Amino acid sequence: MPLVKPVVKIENVVACAALKHGIDLSAVVKAFPEVRYRPEQFPGLIFQLKRPRTTTLIFGTGKMVCTGARSEGDAVKALRKGKILLKHLKKATSEVTLYFRRIELDDDNNR
Repeated sequence: MPLVKPVVKIENVVACAALKHGIDLSAVVKAFPEVRYRPEQFPGLIFQLKRPRTTTLIFGTGKMVCTGARSEGDAVKALRKGKILLKHLKKATSEVTLYFRRIELDDDNNR
C-alpha cells in the first residue's frame, strides 16, 4: 500500500500574550463601547477585529488570548492592535508590554 502524504491546512491559530500588570476592564468598556464585556457571564472582555478577522479575549489579570487567526503573523497583528487599544487608556494602565510564547504543533498520530 503506497504511503499517502497528509495535507495540512492551518484553519485557526491561537496565540497568548500577557501584560506586565492587570487591567480595569470596566474602564476599557467605558472608553471603547464596541468591545463586549458581561462579567456575570464570562470574566473576560471580547475584542473582535475585522482585519485580521480575529477575536481576542482580554482578562483583568492582563492575559490575552487571540483566536481565529489564519497565520502566526495575523495573530501577532491582532494582539498588537489589542495592545494599542489598551495603550490609549494610560490612566487605567501603565506601560503595556506583550510577551509572546510560541507553541509548537504536534500531529495526532504521535500521541
